[in-house]
Amino acid sequence: MIDPVEEIKKHTSGVVPLPTAVPGNTPIYQQASGTGHRTLWVVFVIMLISSLAFYIMAFRVPVQKRLFHILTAFITTFATLSYYAMAVGDGVGQNKITIKHTQKHFPDTYDVIYREVYWARYVDWSVTTPLLLLDLCFLAGLNGASILVAIVADVIMILTGLFAAFEVQETSKWGWYAMACIAYLVVVYQLALNGQRVAKQKDNKTATFFAAIGGFTLVLWTLYPIIWGIADGSRNINVDSEIIAYAVLDILAKPVFGFWLLFTHDNMASSASIDGFWANGLGKEGTLRIGDDDEGA
Repeated sequence: MIDPVEEIKKHTSGVVPLPTAVPGNTPIYQQASGTGHRTLWVVFVIMLISSLAFYIMAFRVPVQKRLFHILTAFITTFATLSYYAMAVGDGVGQNKITIKHTQKHFPDTYDVIYREVYWARYVDWSVTTPLLLLDLCFLAGLNGASILVAIVADVIMILTGLFAAFEVQETSKWGWYAMACIAYLVVVYQLALNGQRVAKQKDNKTATFFAAIGGFTLVLWTLYPIIWGIADGSRNINVDSEIIAYAVLDILAKPVFGFWLLFTHDNMASSASIDGFWANGLGKEGTLRIGDDDEGA
């Protein structure tokens, strides 16, 4: 007697089985969880308290000596706004990435990934990093041309990073990333070479302090593109880990940097003092007069 089951097995044994499930049909969502959201709120509070502390420190010194206080307070103020926007969900978007999988015996399949991009972070950086550069450039005593080059290169670095974060083509993404790294090298040149050279022309205490806080800043800033490369770039870490990594760097680069700068600079004998328009406003020579009596006489 012929067993029909055995006959079917004999005739189908050489046929490649079809997959029971086709990969790539379900979108992959890479989003922050409760850990990431709590981290954003914690940093928001830290930035807010730091801002209040910097404003209080500013009011305790004469207006002629408030330049660094005001710049540093603005840095954490904008960071406070940015982290609040990210914490409440107003400063976040999604980048859609499609990954193609080529199969030898089957049709190509696609993975569709939706990853959160916190664009408010780039808005923050585009404002706060130039302010931070002004702190360092004024401390070193860089000339206006070098300051302008450093700030423009810094803005280019942030904008190209933003374009890279929302780029859907992998090749173009890393092209934007390469441009950002080149712009960062310009910033490094202005601070590490020009800044250090100019700072050495000042007193030893200022030169030593600039070398320490400038080196601290450049080390932190070098870590930012590394985090970007393994987060938004290659997506090797999840969104929560990305948030935590940037949070640690932002706390070190803004509140910690600010307290270190202000406490140290206030105790230096060569602390900058600015008069003129900064302290006194427009004098008689700078006022705009309309309809003077002398003209019609």
